[in-house]
Amino acid sequence: MRVLAAMSGGVDSAVAAARAVEAGHDVVGVHLALSRMPGTLRTGSRGCCTIEDSRDAWRACDVLGIPYYVWDFSERFKEDVVQDFIDEYAAGRTPNPCMRCNERIKFAALLEKAIALGFDAVCTGHYAKVIEDSDGNRELHRAADWAKDQSYVLGVLTHEQLKHSMFPLADTPSKAEVRAEAERRGLSVANKPDSHDICFIPDGDTAGWLAEKIDMTSGDIVDETGAKVGEHPGANAFTVGQRRGLKLGTPAADGKPRFVLEIRPKENKVVVGPEALLAIDEIRGIKVSWAGLPIAEVETGTEFDCHAQVRAHGDPVPATAWVESATDGAAGNQLVVRLATPLRGVAPGQTVVLYQGSRVLGQATIDAARSLQRAAL
Repeated sequence: MRVLAAMSGGVDSAVAAARAVEAGHDVVGVHLALSRMPGTLRTGSRGCCTIEDSRDAWRACDVLGIPYYVWDFSERFKEDVVQDFIDEYAAGRTPNPCMRCNERIKFAALLEKAIALGFDAVCTGHYAKVIEDSDGNRELHRAADWAKDQSYVLGVLTHEQLKHSMFPLADTPSKAEVRAEAERRGLSVANKPDSHDICFIPDGDTAGWLAEKIDMTSGDIVDETGAKVGEHPGANAFTVGQRRGLKLGTPAADGKPRFVLEIRPKENKVVVGPEALLAIDEIRGIKVSWAGLPIAEVETGTEFDCHAQVRAHGDPVPATAWVESATDGAAGNQLVVRLATPLRGVAPGQTVVLYQGSRVLGQATIDAARSLQRAAL
């Protein structure tokens, strides 16, 4: 096949490209320039998409003997990922920029351009697996190494996108093996640190970065009964589950710490309460998509058993889910997920991904998270 290898400049994408070449595919490497003003050097494992990363990607392609290009997707990234991140926080939600980047950049814009240029597939260094069922339909599954599994952030991939996706690291038992392979192949990125944090906020100070992008207006902090217990400098600076930095003037009756339960941007209020009220029993999601063909229960509108995961490295919990038709003028259907084991600190804007065994069923953006205990107050 003609394969376009997305080269981030890291060890995973370099080894994935090497394996695609070794499998006999006609491979071309491409690095995505996602910022017009990238940092020249990383700070340890913070940041990505830097000039250094671009050079590391070029060196890997040179060793592999494949063509190398840089594609400028900075405007698309700024609009679809960075601005979306700002807008979501301004609306009191907690977004996942990696999900948006995979959805709108790596497996939408990139794949669209790749297919237009005659490529059959896009190859990445994600740890996930694509399996074909007996009818040849593709399914997305967890990688062999669950500790490095990245199927959660790929839950946004559609049936059509999976047809053109290639993940050569799917069956690799550990990251250590990937690094050892890179060393054997003479790839200079063999010991390069993994990137973490949000790539466009490399110093990790999300609150400080947002303060420069969103107008912050002081307002009230109220408890679960609605009583004022303090003031905040701007509701958008807080996240559900946060404990530190509240600076409350009124202590809780039991003397225990309070946590952020909810953010109400329209009222400019932050709701706080005891840790127990962070436990969420029901999730309602919008912008629903299915990774591969939907299972039969989705088509018939009936309940199905599954596991739900709300964070990239969170533990999946048993759940029952179903799809409800849109009502009251709402756009699209809603995914309702009832959790058998409550999850702590689930916030609107996050993504819920559903699994059956190792298979990724699909995902939705969380629109509402409900605590049955809190609702009973």
